[in-house]
Amino acid sequence: MLYQDISGVPDFECEEFNSRQRDYVVLIPIINEGNRILNELKRAQAANVSAVADIVICDGGSTDGSTEKGVLVSLDINTLLVKKSAGKQGAQLRMGFWWALKRGYKGIITIDGNDKDSIEDVPHFIEKLEEGFDLVQGSRFVKGGVAINTPLSRLVAVRLLHAPVISMTARQWFTDTTNAYRAYSTRYLQDARVAPFRDVFNTYELLAYLSVRATQLKYRACEIPVTRAYPKNEKTPTKISPFKGNWLLLKILFRNLVGAYNP
Repeated sequence: MLYQDISGVPDFECEEFNSRQRDYVVLIPIINEGNRILNELKRAQAANVSAVADIVICDGGSTDGSTEKGVLVSLDINTLLVKKSAGKQGAQLRMGFWWALKRGYKGIITIDGNDKDSIEDVPHFIEKLEEGFDLVQGSRFVKGGVAINTPLSRLVAVRLLHAPVISMTARQWFTDTTNAYRAYSTRYLQDARVAPFRDVFNTYELLAYLSVRATQLKYRACEIPVTRAYPKNEKTPTKISPFKGNWLLLKILFRNLVGAYNP
């Protein structure tokens, strides 16, 4: 089914392999992740993640064969969403959020599709949502969290720059603010003072914005321990280029600080 001309949402195609089965959904934005996403989904299947949350792929237009229907169905994927208009991660998330809210889920978990994160921890995010938290941030830096082979440049940037600025903006301390492994309550995303369905959220703006808006509006937020593992002696799996991508993140970070993304 094709969805188009929805305000603040990119055009996208939806292929549902199953109806809604759970109260919660895991959204995985990807583009050409190849074996990385397949390995992640196999781990999710081994951990029986689909028993507690529907798993949905938010594809940016992959051409590597990793989103072939038969493969996804065999790995317990509930639905495939494919973005058909402009935009990067932020557009993929807006697509997924809109569709998930329309389908009536109580909460949404997001996780990267490059096999770095402990998808086995999905039930712990759901536990926190059930306790009444509205933003649950996964962190490798809190007690019980595990950071494996984190590049030194990433470690320094997150710990000494990104996390302090995000925490100051949010008025609550967070430790792993570039980590997209997190959960949101439906009431948070549907608040008119949040308004996530805007075209300004095209790349990485939405992650930064949603990190701080919850506590600014007095919603409850917390961190939980997760594992983030980078491959050893391999190229870092990321879509962020060393210079242009990191400069973009810096601009987003400081625009967020001054409230540029507030409705």
